[in-house]
Amino acid sequence: MTVDTARADALEIIVEVEAGDWEATIPGVEEVVSKAARKALVQALVVDANALPEGEGEVSILLSDNAAVRVLNHQYRGKDKPTNVLSFPMLDEDGEDEEFDLPEGMERPPYLLGDIILAYETLMTEAAEQNKPVANHLTHLVIHGVLHLLGYDHIEDAEAETMERLETAILADMGIADPYRDGAGPTREDPQSEETTR
Repeated sequence: MTVDTARADALEIIVEVEAGDWEATIPGVEEVVSKAARKALVQALVVDANALPEGEGEVSILLSDNAAVRVLNHQYRGKDKPTNVLSFPMLDEDGEDEEFDLPEGMERPPYLLGDIILAYETLMTEAAEQNKPVANHLTHLVIHGVLHLLGYDHIEDAEAETMERLETAILADMGIADPYRDGAGPTREDPQSEETTR
């Protein structure tokens, strides 16, 4: 199936390394993250041609550490511990940003899809415990985070199955094995990574 990727291509993926030894551990880490995010966006458009708004947009992905993620996890989710990935969606439930009238001649600014932050130490520990290549686990968690920004969730069983199938398909297309095959991964039974409250 072919899909018009123009909406995905119009989304700027901003990757920043804030803390952690990301660059030494995963050569080309920013490219790994960007590729995973782009793949998730395109596949989401295959499933739903309106998964992204029209026009230019931005998504920010911050590679950080347990300390920063713990603070955000406590502040936004009430859980005083680090987690592997947090997603902060900026679009409303209908996938739209806040509409407002612009003065004549002024262009609409890019919409903000949302922010994703990942914890280096947690990701490294999980990859080791699950015997996964670190870059593959990072790829999975970026895809997982992007899908949260697009409204996917894993609280209810049916939602979790839909999200897991989509993640698995994206990863397979990238040559990465099913992360849920042996019960590992951010599942509904052990939701390590969850969307923050809106």
